[in-house]
Amino acid sequence: MSKLRRQVSSHIPNVIETRSLVSIKKKTGNLYESIAIIAKRANQINIAIREELHSKLDEFASHTDSLEEIHENKEQIEISKAYERMPNPAILATEEFMEDKVYFRKNEDDLFV
Repeated sequence: MSKLRRQVSSHIPNVIETRSLVSIKKKTGNLYESIAIIAKRANQINIAIREELHSKLDEFASHTDSLEEIHENKEQIEISKAYERMPNPAILATEEFMEDKVYFRKNEDDLFV
């Protein structure tokens, strides 16, 4: 089991939880900046999950072009269902952000004063 799947299966619920905007804003001092950080982390998680899923499903890929040879593989279906049951990357990213597990920094040189 991958590191990401172990992290997901540990304690993060699969449902959306209401968050206080004030608590999200407190992390950076700016609500929109906090949301941008969460969105970037969600994108990173999504890419990692997608790559992991594709690498697992590539093991089952047949490289024949015949339509008659398409068959269902129960292991492939179970892997796909397991990934479908995982929480949304935005939920994971928000949870990481609220638990201070996301590293972010401001580049002061890029700001116009």
